[in-house]
Amino acid sequence: MKAKMLGGILLIVGTTIGGGMLALPIVTAQAGFWGSLFLLTTSWMVMTYCAFLLLEVNLWLPMNSNIILMAKKTLGTAGQFVAWFCYLLLFYCLLAAYISGGSDILHGLIKALGFNISVQLDDIVFTILLGAVVYSGLRSIDHVNRWLMLIKLSAFFFLILFIVPHIDVSRYSNGEIKYLVPAITVVMTSYGFATIIPSLRVYFNNDVAILRKVILIGSLIPLVCYILWVGAIFGGIPFEGEHGILSFVGTDHSTLALTQALIFHLKSSWITTLTRIFTSVCVATSFLGVSLCVVDFFADGFKLEKTGKGKVFLHLVTFIPPLIIALFYPGAFIVGLSYAGICLAILIIFLPALMVWVGRYHKNIKADYRVIGGKVPLVGMMIVAIIVIAQGLFWH
Repeated sequence: MKAKMLGGILLIVGTTIGGGMLALPIVTAQAGFWGSLFLLTTSWMVMTYCAFLLLEVNLWLPMNSNIILMAKKTLGTAGQFVAWFCYLLLFYCLLAAYISGGSDILHGLIKALGFNISVQLDDIVFTILLGAVVYSGLRSIDHVNRWLMLIKLSAFFFLILFIVPHIDVSRYSNGEIKYLVPAITVVMTSYGFATIIPSLRVYFNNDVAILRKVILIGSLIPLVCYILWVGAIFGGIPFEGEHGILSFVGTDHSTLALTQALIFHLKSSWITTLTRIFTSVCVATSFLGVSLCVVDFFADGFKLEKTGKGKVFLHLVTFIPPLIIALFYPGAFIVGLSYAGICLAILIIFLPALMVWVGRYHKNIKADYRVIGGKVPLVGMMIVAIIVIAQGLFWH
């Protein structure tokens, strides 16, 4: 069970630490380190609490119940429609962002090896390679993810160690808090692990004690990593100038720009290698976790078994639309994460709070597991969701 618990934790960590992590220094560049630290911590508190709310609702229903059925049973047809729409838009935005970011990195790696192929071909190769792992099933994803996580976390911590001697703490005073507003949706999206909870419940066969530990530990690790990552970037790279932090803002190939900035300023072959490994694996692990959620979502929504023709159909509808978006909109990385944040606020913050409210106080559902807190935190979560949605719509 310990190995399986570790696998569950790493699935959350792998799903969480990915494209969103690479975007953090980019979207919070103008706010600086201290503003980023505040937003990262508060976002973790909100998203982890809502993950436990989602677990509570999921435990009211039979296993293999995804968020569509959860919304239907608690909020009716209207809730089911909202869940369908937001889930579909959220994960297509995320997958399009990860394909765009992943192929961007893949293009840089292939170019470094002396080859030059089109970005569009990079998109297709990236999707086929990782899509094949997803097609193989949860157990394959788990095992592949464990190895990728080992590589990613090792590369991450060695990268941080190599950057530390280059850190200038005076750079932490750069930025202004007011610039946090445009970053809210992307930062929230970087904690979007809650969607994998229905799949984890099946994996752990209703063991609530293990699930609670997996969710808490699995969410804490990304928080620590995010703080270290943002601290290293903001301390190790100048704020302005050639390949400065502000140069990331508004570029179509932001992940590549971040990688090039680290290589340019730190001038170390070790940092060059570790940066390329880390950024590549980051996007890959997030892609695997999100893809797993989308396949399970469609299986639940279409009532299809993940075998035979049904399995082929589920994977085609999972990968083809976001691939098309990435092919025709190469700057989809940051924009995709921003729009995903709006849907995430509805799906992972507002809906879980509303479903728990209806289930507890209108349907009087009694269950063995109940998240601490009464009506006040539920109202608080719904208010937070409305703020995030407004930010995404009016300050995008």
